Amino acid sequence: MTPFSLHAARTSDQAMALLAEHPGAALLAGGTTLLDLMKLDVLAPEVVIDIRRLDLASIARHGDGWRVGALARNSDFAHDPEIAARCPVLSQAILLGASAQLRNMATVGGNLLQRTRCPYFRDVRYEACNKRRPGSGCAALTGATRMHAVLGTSSQCIATHPGDMAVALAALDAAVLVRGPEGERSVPFTEFNIAPGDTPERETVLGPGELIVALDIPDLPFAAYSKYRKVRDRASYEFALVSCAVALDVQGGVVRQARIALGGVATRPWRCRSAEAVLRRAEAGPDTFAAAAEAALEGAVTRPDNAFKVPLAKRALARTLAEVAEMAEAQA
Repeated sequence: MTPFSLHAARTSDQAMALLAEHPGAALLAGGTTLLDLMKLDVLAPEVVIDIRRLDLASIARHGDGWRVGALARNSDFAHDPEIAARCPVLSQAILLGASAQLRNMATVGGNLLQRTRCPYFRDVRYEACNKRRPGSGCAALTGATRMHAVLGTSSQCIATHPGDMAVALAALDAAVLVRGPEGERSVPFTEFNIAPGDTPERETVLGPGELIVALDIPDLPFAAYSKYRKVRDRASYEFALVSCAVALDVQGGVVRQARIALGGVATRPWRCRSAEAVLRRAEAGPDTFAAAAEAALEGAVTRPDNAFKVPLAKRALARTLAEVAEMAEAQA
């Protein structure tokens, strides 16, 4: 591991001052991603800022929803009684990520900033990685791509976003509260992550010196009828081949509102607004769900190793839509 200096911040202002003094410094919260990448020499910050003492760990009602502090532990977030009851898709997504030990350490803010598990990014023996070394190329384009993205890709990068919680947040109209030198700003979650385009090294809209302070999650009444499905190679401690977050408002056999996002198939949490449009005011049935699934995967760009993700995602989404619709109708 490359030597580094460690600084502790006790307030957000101290953390931002240290960031201003040390551009390029890394922030240490749970450390479940940062320490791995430092051990692999993927990241070699000269300065690490410990922000674990910041008062940002609360989970509380806020306005018409909840505000979840950036330093709240994933396990506390998942097991919050109101979140579990009112947004089961979110609780399920968190509990299907990583392991219990990691969820007890990982923080909400850190989870939003976790890096891709693309092997060409995480193995420094591969020189061609535009995320790690901008302008060096993308080894995945001519390599093994079974776990790579089919949506939101570019000629510079096809790495898959690894998150589970982020997929549910994208579906639920959440927002990220950010604090920086210019004050606070609220970023819609669907705009927080950036598709690779020509700058795959830039993954979020965070600017210099900015901190994630909290998540704001609206209390959507129909989010009580929601589900997160994760399809993976093994039942635990594995990243998604395909995942989907679904919430539906169904009355009298007709879909009034829908929220859908996909994971495991895209370069960022993938909100499926075209699929939602197909569902809105349509009969809740197999044909409608199949049409929505087709719309969700429209524009997918596949490679021989990952072409299976398209039909797999369509089937997973259609099945999840049917299950959530049945749940909503049963409670109507």
